[in-house]
Amino acid sequence: MDIQVKNLTKKYGDQKAVDALSFNVSTGEILGFLGPNGAGKTTTMKIITCYLSPSDGDVLVGGYSVRNDQQMIKQSIGYLPEHNPLYLDMAVIDYLRFAATIQGVKKAQTKDRIREMIKVCGLNKEKHKKIGELSKGYRQRVGLAQALIHDPEVLILDEPTTGLDPNQIVEIRELIKHIGSQKTVILSTHILPEVEATCDRIIIINNGSIVAEGTPEQLRKEASGQEISQVRIEDAIGDEVFSRLRELTSVASVDLLPNGCFSVESQFEQSSRRDIFRLCVDNNWVLTEMTPIERDLEDVFRNVTIEN
Repeated sequence: MDIQVKNLTKKYGDQKAVDALSFNVSTGEILGFLGPNGAGKTTTMKIITCYLSPSDGDVLVGGYSVRNDQQMIKQSIGYLPEHNPLYLDMAVIDYLRFAATIQGVKKAQTKDRIREMIKVCGLNKEKHKKIGELSKGYRQRVGLAQALIHDPEVLILDEPTTGLDPNQIVEIRELIKHIGSQKTVILSTHILPEVEATCDRIIIINNGSIVAEGTPEQLRKEASGQEISQVRIEDAIGDEVFSRLRELTSVASVDLLPNGCFSVESQFEQSSRRDIFRLCVDNNWVLTEMTPIERDLEDVFRNVTIEN
């Protein structure tokens, strides 16, 4: 089930939490939805799930509008909010039965749906325990199970791995990837390696508007317009090397790294590697390392979201 966000705007008084936002998500795609705190991510997801109404624009979920077809959309969406609301005194299996009831699962199908969610979310050993007795990781699994109990075609996940340890993050990540192969998933998180490992495409928003969009590889490539190399030069005085590197016309900046190497950033869409090599030859310096440094998603995120 596709999602189409069309010129979506949400205002709180004079402040725009979301500003004319437009993007699409295709069936079977896992979209990473990123941005700093206050960027408008949660507001957007709450509009998609019909928890909030838009001020302007529209969202179509499988062709249904959030303005006119809220009941149809709610039946098609599973939502795991950032603060996972669970009844801690209920046993897992009882809670899933309750969730199935409020999501409109037919009585004849409820037992099978609970059994399947317990299997898919890895809850078999915990199914008779009270939710309050579970670890954070297993509570997140219960949250995913309730979001999936009615077999929705769309899954909206807001910070699903917040507070989890590294092992739990990997487990939830693999679970999301498995689920995402059959559904449309929007995943919001601040854990950038998780996005790279899980998502097919990424949208970064800031101040309610899109500032970057593409696959993780595309975003890294776009951010690498300026070549960066780690350079180690021996048989030379460090201060002299530093100043001579900065004088090269192909070099934009030079930094001394804690390991004794220099980080050399080239001018935009230029390469400084040949110039560095010639500089070492001309001065009888020994060039023992010149390693390209690839920008990661954290660099991309910082570049497009830091206010100038």
